[in-house]
Amino acid sequence: MQCSYKNYIRGERISDIYVMSEMSFNTVFLNYVAQYQIPIHFFNYYNFYTGSFYPKDGNPAGQLLVRQVEHYSDYEKRLNIAVKIIQAAADNIYRNLRYYNSRDKDVSEYMNDINSLRTKLCSANSIEELMGIEGNIRKRYYAAWNVIVNQNIEFDKRVMHPPDNMINSLISFVNSLVYTKILSEIYHTQLNPTISYLHEPGVRRYSLCLDLSEVFKPLIGDRLIFSLLNRKQITEDS
Repeated sequence: MQCSYKNYIRGERISDIYVMSEMSFNTVFLNYVAQYQIPIHFFNYYNFYTGSFYPKDGNPAGQLLVRQVEHYSDYEKRLNIAVKIIQAAADNIYRNLRYYNSRDKDVSEYMNDINSLRTKLCSANSIEELMGIEGNIRKRYYAAWNVIVNQNIEFDKRVMHPPDNMINSLISFVNSLVYTKILSEIYHTQLNPTISYLHEPGVRRYSLCLDLSEVFKPLIGDRLIFSLLNRKQITEDS
């Protein structure tokens, strides 16, 4: 006997929808989710983020948009915001290392290096210099992963296009989830997601999401990856 079960969820209880497999939608459904301002994020067969259905902005704010553009156009203001973003990201990276260092994972060497690099952030005179410091922080941070993770991962650098091993694939996938979640949260504000300060605004991307994801990737994404790997929920053979 074939049984079917339907669980109805009210639209106001849904913040966003992630589509990870082949699905078809009609305009009735899209109009429904747009009514409740629910973004839909799509991922392809390989779980790479491909795009979003972004309902019509129901809360536009022209004055805030003007201020956003002003802070991008004024290089000093832009640099100040970018520094704050990287400082927050570096603080969360350091916090992760401190957490594992207190749990019998000796990453003190990497903590010292990152702490030294953090002191240079405020003296950066350009976005390029700032991103160079941030790149060095992440290089030392990723080197510490071999100590943190209870698997033989042989992870030494970040490779994205395409990811060349299990760790880089995990990072790319989890980062895309963080990115899309931030996009959903920005949608519920009056900020414009295409105007950014650390990453250069460009076509076909929401660069403000890239800015803010730098802050939350260590705190949310990396901690999830550490948990999955250390609990052996994901291995090279799984």
